[in-house]
Amino acid sequence: MSNVEPSANGPLRYVALGDSYTIGTSVEPAERWPNLLVAALDDAPLSLELVGNIAVNGYTSRDVIDLELPQLAELRPDFVTLLIGVNDVVRGVPHEAYRRNAEAILDELVARVGADRVLIMTTPDYTVTPAGGGYGDPARQAAGIRANNEILTSLAGERGVCVADIHGISLWAATDRSLVASDGLHPSGKQYALWVERVLPAVEQLLGEGQANRPQSIGTGEDGELDAGETETWFRERWRDR
Repeated sequence: MSNVEPSANGPLRYVALGDSYTIGTSVEPAERWPNLLVAALDDAPLSLELVGNIAVNGYTSRDVIDLELPQLAELRPDFVTLLIGVNDVVRGVPHEAYRRNAEAILDELVARVGADRVLIMTTPDYTVTPAGGGYGDPARQAAGIRANNEILTSLAGERGVCVADIHGISLWAATDRSLVASDGLHPSGKQYALWVERVLPAVEQLLGEGQANRPQSIGTGEDGELDAGETETWFRERWRDR
């Protein structure tokens, strides 16, 4: 359980950890998904203050351990998000090494803020983008991303941590290039806005109600396996109706 309770003392201190997908490579700061999440919660009973987006382009899960986690002592977060794994795939880090690193990261985050104040984001699939073919065989890399997502989702579930699966949204970029940034590789601000729309209800529940009513993983099946399912169908139909 988190020792952070809703109060009149102001927003919760929010720190975002990860790689280029969190620091928002090739988009403006206001278009980064952590910034969009904070803005979307402005009128919520318990809001967030982004005191640190310490994600770095190119970072692996090992880099999070060595270079990002040590910053948390000074930043003193009440709420954290983590999106990490794509560079482990690009650099050929074995899945077992990724699993060990992810276990260490999750254990540190849960110990620091509580399972009900941690949100995990799955890794998007860059191989569907125009520049994706330049970073390894697309079929092999896509399979590696899915495998790491499944590892992280399973480990988070064991610890009672909520997972938001945005992997399916990233696949839409194969046919909708407006979801790709100007570099031809990373998500655009438009895609990041879709991520936030998906995760916002769960974040509001996490912040407002805590572990006792923690939402289930978003976009995953009841068995914890990543799949599109009814959530993905609903979300895609809603997007098309805009």
